[in-house]
Amino acid sequence: MRAEWRNKLIRFWRGWGFSLVIAILIGTSFKSAIADWNDIPSGSMKPTILIGDRVFVNKLAYDLKLPYTTRHLLKWSDPQRGDIVVFYSPEDGKRLIKRVVGLPRDTIAMYKNQLYINGHAIKYEGLGHEVINQIAPDQQPHYLFFSESFAGRKHAVMLTPTRPSLHSFSPVIIPEGKYFMLGDNRDNSADSRVFGFVDRHQIVGRARTVVLSRDGSFLHPRWDRFFRDLS
Repeated sequence: MRAEWRNKLIRFWRGWGFSLVIAILIGTSFKSAIADWNDIPSGSMKPTILIGDRVFVNKLAYDLKLPYTTRHLLKWSDPQRGDIVVFYSPEDGKRLIKRVVGLPRDTIAMYKNQLYINGHAIKYEGLGHEVINQIAPDQQPHYLFFSESFAGRKHAVMLTPTRPSLHSFSPVIIPEGKYFMLGDNRDNSADSRVFGFVDRHQIVGRARTVVLSRDGSFLHPRWDRFFRDLS
């Protein structure tokens, strides 16, 4: 009986078992080192990214990593201020998505949600209704919306005046090889204010596009968010 099962396993392996294993390795290696998607389970990046969005992650945006690891094989770029990146939390290793606001050697501070970088106050302006209307109309009165600008690159941020948060902290200098991350939903985001700086090797890739989006389930797609570029 054992010999019979052994012969069946050998025939399976010689048939299409080996090919199946190779296909799985190629597919998972592609996701690990080249490109992947990230489902959004929380509202920490609202109004830019919503719960139910599925975001395309370019893992070749900054470097090439050894599949299944965070080890860099080649590096051609580094995250820039304003980039939305996927990374592993230094606190518990969970995969997160936030915005890069502080680069190595920057001095960063915040006072009542006013961000300061290298001693300069970041500029805030009004936000267009197209972005604001991504939030349910009955929820909009609870928030304040602004456009935040880094070196000419603008993106949306959202504040919740009634919610206690870490909206102020004293100036800190970001060490070499580290980055400071914030969520666009500033009063409802566990980010570098909570878990500290993020090592360069913990950054998985850059999020560029909402591939698809659904409100609760695939039976309720948000068509207007399909293939929406992120800024």
